[in-house]
Amino acid sequence: MKTRVEIWSDIACPWCWVGKRNLEAALDSFEGDVELHWRSFELDPSAPKESPEGVDNVARLARKYGVPREAAQAMIDRMVEVGASRGLDFRFDRLRPSNTFDAHRLLHWAKTCDLQDSLKEQLFQAYMRDGRRISDHEVLVDLAASVGLDPERAQAILSSDTHGADVREDEAIAGQLGITGVPFFVIGGRYALSGAQPPELLLKGLRRAAAEATEAEQTQAHQAESADRGEACGPEGCALPSATP
Repeated sequence: MKTRVEIWSDIACPWCWVGKRNLEAALDSFEGDVELHWRSFELDPSAPKESPEGVDNVARLARKYGVPREAAQAMIDRMVEVGASRGLDFRFDRLRPSNTFDAHRLLHWAKTCDLQDSLKEQLFQAYMRDGRRISDHEVLVDLAASVGLDPERAQAILSSDTHGADVREDEAIAGQLGITGVPFFVIGGRYALSGAQPPELLLKGLRRAAAEATEAEQTQAHQAESADRGEACGPEGCALPSATP
């Protein structure tokens, strides 16, 4: 029996990319089979679809947290250091804040083609590393094609409202679970872990869920018993990394 792992996350969330790497490390040591489901969560549903190049993200962060520019730069430097320790290349100097709703719609389609995880990775890289505007349909079609999805079908989906209801359903479930920050993991429909938890804690959750799984438990989706908290991003911003990751 596969262990179901649901992850609420947003592409515009640095801790979500860290959390993905931590989950991958846990899965490398997990003895069982896993069924991954990436769930939609928008940190800022009002984010613009148009975003210029050359955004001063240091100034933007300073305004958001009400701190001097030097302190904002230090926050970014620490986040970059955390990412590098997981093999991630955060480029906040390139980052273009973008609306993520259409990207989430495309992820729902990718799930039906068993390419959701691959597209999720490409979206993170495009946004966090390459400075691409992930609300741009041309960018999204290009990323879809890069993982083997049909670009014409991708364009048709983006030109319609297909999978919009699926995004809203994920967000409604997040509200029912009391999820206010991401990443948020629900393992085996039973164990909840909030934030970019370390691989060993995710592995513990995977093993517990697999050991306790029964047919009845597998049908009790979204019934989370506990929520251990780690670094996460929420509508008010992202948890700031300590000086030592």
